[in-house]
Amino acid sequence: MNIQKGKSEFLMGIDNIEQLTTWLNEHPFINGVAFIGRSNVGKSSLINSLFGKNTARVSKTPGRTRQVNIFRFIVDDRLNKTEHEFYLFDVPGYGHADVSKEMAQNWQNLLDTFFQLCSEKILLLNIQDARHPLQEPDLVFHDYIKSFQLETYLLFNKMDKLKTQSERSQLKNKMPQIYQKFKWVKQIHFTSAEKGDGLSSVELSIINFVMRPGTN
Repeated sequence: MNIQKGKSEFLMGIDNIEQLTTWLNEHPFINGVAFIGRSNVGKSSLINSLFGKNTARVSKTPGRTRQVNIFRFIVDDRLNKTEHEFYLFDVPGYGHADVSKEMAQNWQNLLDTFFQLCSEKILLLNIQDARHPLQEPDLVFHDYIKSFQLETYLLFNKMDKLKTQSERSQLKNKMPQIYQKFKWVKQIHFTSAEKGDGLSSVELSIINFVMRPGTN
C-alpha cells in the first residue's frame, strides 16, 4: 500500500471558529492525519514530500499557516485493487512568527477547537527541528496536547542540516532525554523533507494507522 502522490485534494481552509466547530461536528468519525509544528520546522515541505508536490503551500516566511487547511488523500491498496480516502489537516503552528496578539489568539482558539472536537481516529504528527530539540515551545505544546489523548508521533525534521560531527553528537547525546521527555509518544522518527530520509517509514506509519481494522 502507498499514499498516492499528487492526488491529494484541497477541500477548504477554515479560519473561523464557528465554521470549524460546525464542520467538525458534522464529521465526527473522520479518519486521517494532522500535522503541526513550531514555525520554520519544514512542516509544509514534509507534507509535500509525503503527499505530493504542491499539496501544502510553502512560504519563505515562517508561521504562515493561518487556518486549518483540510485535504482528502488516497491510500492505494494495490494487492486488493482498492482505494481508500482519508483526511489530511495542515494545522496552524505554535511559537508563532511575528504576528499581532489578535491573530495569535485566533490561532490558539482554532487549535483548541480542533483538538477538542476532532475524531479520535486522527493521528497527530508533531514536527520538530532536529537541530534544536527540546525547545520550550515544543515542551509546552506537548504538555498541552497530552490531555486530548490523540495518538501522537514525533518527527525530528531537517536531519540533513546536521552537517558537522559536533551537531550530530549533540543530538545523539540528547536522545535519552528526548525519549524520557516524550515517552508517552507512540513513535519517534528522524526525517529530512529535502533529502527524503526517513519518509518511507513515516508513510508506512500513517498507512498502518489509518488502515487499522474498524477505522475506515
